Amino acid sequence: MMDTLLTHRWDLTTAEARELQTEMARCVDTSTPLPQVNLIAAADVSFNRFDTQIAASVIVVRADTFELVERVGLVHPMKFPYIPGLLSFREAPAVLEAFSRLKSDFDVVLVDGQGIAHPRRLGIASHLGLILDKPTVGCAKSRLIGTYDAPGARRGERSLLLDSGEIVGAVVSTKDRVKPLFVSVGHRCDLDSAVALVLKTSGRYRVPTPLRMAHEDVNEVRRASKRR
Repeated sequence: MMDTLLTHRWDLTTAEARELQTEMARCVDTSTPLPQVNLIAAADVSFNRFDTQIAASVIVVRADTFELVERVGLVHPMKFPYIPGLLSFREAPAVLEAFSRLKSDFDVVLVDGQGIAHPRRLGIASHLGLILDKPTVGCAKSRLIGTYDAPGARRGERSLLLDSGEIVGAVVSTKDRVKPLFVSVGHRCDLDSAVALVLKTSGRYRVPTPLRMAHEDVNEVRRASKRR
């Protein structure tokens, strides 16, 4: 089983959670290029609006073939309320529980969510990266903060995502003539490496293959939990 480094309490007030985000954000590494990637972990969550439990899935695949190496799916109590900007406190405990059950090691984590492209520079990808102490990349389908010029419509074209003049991510076309993705550093990587990984793992589809696999898996976990 993989060890996770749970470094803080989760039963926090809103004010305490925001303060913790600010403190943790100071520890995020946004300058280290990714090392060679052989195994990729991808994480996603799923829940309905009024659910009291959240489904989480983590998969591990080979970087060159996307062959599935391991998967962990589970349902977990959802204790933190829905508060914009604090979603990682609602979702991360379930994802971390899934990571704690993995037997495989991995080189990088792709997360369906934001990294530093967040008001306090600590989206779920950065939050998970710091706790797991792993290179982590945020890959979101929509913008949370920032301004940008639309990238070109051809695959591989990109523009910078800026917040108050600070580069917080990239807006990346992963497929010709489709909506771009919002890529941001989670932890222990730089933006160029993050974008390169997203493009390398995006094939015929807009969303990187490992994240598509995690998304399909977590939806099945949620559906199965409802059938019990």
